[in-house]
Amino acid sequence: MTVAPPSSTGRELSDPPIDGVSNIRFSNHSDHLLVSSWDKSVRLYDASADVLRGKFMHGGAVLDCCFHDDSSGFTASLDHTVRRLVFNYNKEDILGRHDAPVRCIEYSYTTGQVITGSWDKTLKCWDPRGASGQEHSLVGTYTQPERVYSMSLVGNRLVVATAGRHVNVYDLRNMSQPEQRRESSLKYQTRCVQCYPNGTGYALSSVEGRVAMEFFDLSEAGQSKKYAFKCHRKTEAGKDIVYPVNAIAFHPIYGTFATGGCDGYVNVWDGDNKKSHALDAIFVRSVNEVEVKPKPKVLPNPAA
Repeated sequence: MTVAPPSSTGRELSDPPIDGVSNIRFSNHSDHLLVSSWDKSVRLYDASADVLRGKFMHGGAVLDCCFHDDSSGFTASLDHTVRRLVFNYNKEDILGRHDAPVRCIEYSYTTGQVITGSWDKTLKCWDPRGASGQEHSLVGTYTQPERVYSMSLVGNRLVVATAGRHVNVYDLRNMSQPEQRRESSLKYQTRCVQCYPNGTGYALSSVEGRVAMEFFDLSEAGQSKKYAFKCHRKTEAGKDIVYPVNAIAFHPIYGTFATGGCDGYVNVWDGDNKKSHALDAIFVRSVNEVEVKPKPKVLPNPAA
């Protein structure tokens, strides 16, 4: 059925990017929203007030962004640069560069470091307190088996997913080598990795409409909890159409999570137990029209 959404479901922000959005991040302390885009911009919004607080332009598409505090953040760009943006003072610094586009960026509140992953097959850690210039702020460079496609951070654990279905798990207190070296349990290219808020594992999605739920505990009991399920698919004329799963986002308290796919849907799942249920799927058709389709189904067996 088609219904008009209540006002609490959200709204379209004014002055949006003019090209595809590469990432969005909410601040941990306010309704500030940081948005990076292929239009070479990074925008900071006060989402509740629908106010654009500031905008910075880059030399290439901005592939990722993250907050430092409510009024500053860091960016990863196609122009190979890692930047710090201070919106209150309209000031930007280049922390350093990679030898290829920078795909991912995270800020660790535990160590005070910025971590970046690039298509140059390296991971780099930066100290944003250092003086301007790469030689002052670069803490370390760590070679990866392939191009970095996605990263996620929880506490002292960093999960890095690369081309070739490699997954490396690091302890930020000892970056000399991965704590675990894994291969994705999914058969095709990784699109996104996201750690569980409780720090026990991570979810990983691929281009073939699947999500794998993984756990850090390598014991037999720990590994018995992992499973995978199909999503973002449809059948037309007797043929299955499979869409990449581009994004995963967890609720910080309740354990539910959302997946976003190339089918234009956001699916919300109950991930507290192995036989999770899809709560609903929402397809935004226009600013004033939302199609809601309940999907009370149980996830398939992991072997499916």
